[in-house]
Amino acid sequence: MKYGHDVFDRERYEQIRQIAAEMMTAKTGMPIEKVKTLFCGDEGYQTPKIKTRAAIFKSDKILLVHEKLTDDWSLPGGWCEANLSTEENCIKEAEEESGRDR
Repeated sequence: MKYGHDVFDRERYEQIRQIAAEMMTAKTGMPIEKVKTLFCGDEGYQTPKIKTRAAIFKSDKILLVHEKLTDDWSLPGGWCEANLSTEENCIKEAEEESGRDR
């Protein structure tokens, strides 16, 4: 955990990583040590990563956006910003991904 310097934060993050590894092992049957090794190779911050999606309706239509990476259509959404509420994140992502304002 390269970003956390507070001993209490590091302890909490290690507990979260342990719980996540146990959940992954229970679901996949993969040995817990292998799961932990995979988690250690994860890029970015070792904190929970939360995404949100917005379902936007107008009459009998629903807004979908084109996902360039997967070439799929989906509800607009993305990674949540820590300082925004769920509603604010949904609005922000819908505006960013659709190119439209409210």
